[in-house]
Amino acid sequence: MTQQKKNDLPMEHNPVDSTGIILESISDGVFTVDDKWKITSFNRAAEEITGITREEAIGRQCSEVFRASMCEVDCALKQTMNTGKPVINKSTFIISADGRRIPISVSTALLKSRTGKVLGGAETFRDLSLVEELRKELKGRFQVGDLVSRSPAMHKIFNLIPMLAASGSNVLIHGETGTGKEVIARAIHNQSPRKNKPFIAVNCGALPDTLLESELFGYKKGAFTGASKDKPGRFQIAEGGTLFLDEIGEISPALQVRLLRVLQERIFEPLGSVQPVKTDIRIIAATNQNLDEQIEAGAFRQDLYYRINVVKILLPPLRNRKEDIPLLIEHFISRFNRLQNKTITGVSPELLSILMGHDYPGNIRELENLIEHAFILCTKGLLETDHLPEEFMVGIPAITSQKDIKLTMRTVEAQVILEALNRNRNNRAAAARDLGIHKSTLFRKMKALGIR
Repeated sequence: MTQQKKNDLPMEHNPVDSTGIILESISDGVFTVDDKWKITSFNRAAEEITGITREEAIGRQCSEVFRASMCEVDCALKQTMNTGKPVINKSTFIISADGRRIPISVSTALLKSRTGKVLGGAETFRDLSLVEELRKELKGRFQVGDLVSRSPAMHKIFNLIPMLAASGSNVLIHGETGTGKEVIARAIHNQSPRKNKPFIAVNCGALPDTLLESELFGYKKGAFTGASKDKPGRFQIAEGGTLFLDEIGEISPALQVRLLRVLQERIFEPLGSVQPVKTDIRIIAATNQNLDEQIEAGAFRQDLYYRINVVKILLPPLRNRKEDIPLLIEHFISRFNRLQNKTITGVSPELLSILMGHDYPGNIRELENLIEHAFILCTKGLLETDHLPEEFMVGIPAITSQKDIKLTMRTVEAQVILEALNRNRNNRAAAARDLGIHKSTLFRKMKALGIR
């Protein structure tokens, strides 16, 4: 064998050499492949993470062993083999031998002979299961379904949702327009025993009474002019699931009587029919009106109110929980990045100060619309004030310097801290828990902001 051919050979693996000992002792999985993508080595940690022995792995295609999310179209090792450049800490997941989905981060490098000839590739991968669990636990403190909040008032609702979901009782959600009443209703449904059945939402204020009646109860062929065939109503469509009646305060007294009968007797009659239909659904109602005042004025039936108001949820407006604005912005950016396939990284300090200072008469829906509008105009990087609607910016005082931005942010931060202290009767440890920060961080912020 010539010297040149000897130099092209890879170094032989010796289980007792120092490299082998190191690879066997580290907690990261390590494997190597040849130029045919067949695994040539597989360390102890790789066995433990995947649940596959090295005897099973060596000689097989790496995609057969790992079944990773990026194997088909975005293989990190293939990228390194094609470009010669390493990949560092790329996130993906693999499917273990027992079918578990394991989140990992991977790093790759080329394997070369002494003469520089590419012989294959090496990949290290780290099990992120514990990190993922911690991330979910942290996220769970601030999110339930599509609900995100740091507000103590909202956390009381978060804690109430599982109990309401299990109970099956009717629920009344009260809150201003845009506060997320339907999101709360969906969260209750999705955690309930009815979660595999339909969730049907009806906006009672969007339809005139005659149309709303046929929409809710359905009709039989010939019930009225144009009724050429039977049509099921929302009560039938939602059978076994949840019917969400939004803006229930808008329905007429006559329709309230029909609705009361359904809640009391669990039966209804489609328009044009005399045959009662049994129903098994849960009612969640919502309103932005004061139903107590409507009852006094004779516009809403008291007996219906008691039927739908077994448990009441009061949703605070966004202006009363401004500590949630950065969290909501992050949530909307993450969602719109997925929907629009963009990589927006956040909002500029100037834009954040403007958004924190606004009172949001349209509540969360208004903030969501502002972020979506900015997404349309921004292609990458940070969302800026130029990306907001012109009509929104008309009433916003111009912020001309970084000093103004910092002053605005300090003012808003001080307001949030003072509100937390007031809620907790100036108990700083309790206020820190409410804000989701360590008490030493709160003390430091109070000192910096001059809060005594």
